[in-house]
Amino acid sequence: MNVDALVAHALTLVEESFIASAGPGGQNVNKVATAVQVRLDVFMLRLPPEIFHRLKELAGSKMTAKGEIVMTARSYRTQEQNREDARKRLGELLRDACNLPQKRAKSRLNRVGKVQRLAGKKIRGVVKAGRGKVKLD
Repeated sequence: MNVDALVAHALTLVEESFIASAGPGGQNVNKVATAVQVRLDVFMLRLPPEIFHRLKELAGSKMTAKGEIVMTARSYRTQEQNREDARKRLGELLRDACNLPQKRAKSRLNRVGKVQRLAGKKIRGVVKAGRGKVKLD
């Protein structure tokens, strides 16, 4: 499944609820529920296991034990701006989960490189040994 299609599908499954917010807004904060809480049931996405585990790792405390990702946005003064912010952050989280890190190929040192490395270590050892206390014989 395409990443953008997955994000679009996920955003159709989102449940939103508006809650009272703290922060900027003056007296408006006391009257209007401007913060938004977005919930997404991850199991409804039917993700492959490797993407699911990465999403679980990236989401951290935002994922509940039931498999819901809960995003709360309360940075802005309006419901619409907070709604867009929460949806954008949820989309970014899903995109990051789909970008699996590439496996690192083991590097192998050839014989000449190994000899050069050991010679360098020997030189450094001599330099450091010369820094010790001076012995008067």
